[in-house]
Amino acid sequence: MLEGLLGSEEFHGLMKKHAKEVLEMLLKRGVNFSILTNIADVTFDPALPSHISQNFKPITMFFLAGYTFESTQIYNGRISFEAGFGSDNFGSLVSLPIEAILQIIIEEIPVFINLSTPPKAATQVPKETGIKRSMEALMSNPNNHNLIKK
Repeated sequence: MLEGLLGSEEFHGLMKKHAKEVLEMLLKRGVNFSILTNIADVTFDPALPSHISQNFKPITMFFLAGYTFESTQIYNGRISFEAGFGSDNFGSLVSLPIEAILQIIIEEIPVFINLSTPPKAATQVPKETGIKRSMEALMSNPNNHNLIKK
């Protein structure tokens, strides 16, 4: 049931809308923040040199302050900002879909957490498979064997 909710178009749209509203409020109020995102969803223009990009973790945090904060824009369902990377402060325009934001963080405190999973109609798990997987997880703990009536 939870997977169905978190993966639904309706919940995904709600999270996207909420993230956009939080971002717009922070930008309007001049509050610096960080975003946590999957690096695979991020584009860089120009592309970063490999000696910089190879150091990114799959989940990466970007801190928006100073010029980076001032350059931040939200348009067409995306957030973009200019940032400098590496010891040479290599400049690049960073852009990502708003729904790719996993968390918005202020002073090390998450103020927004995106729990939605992007809906994929073609890859939905049949209900029986989900129940089976859940039962297998439950029974993987030997202490839970006494929960099943024989």
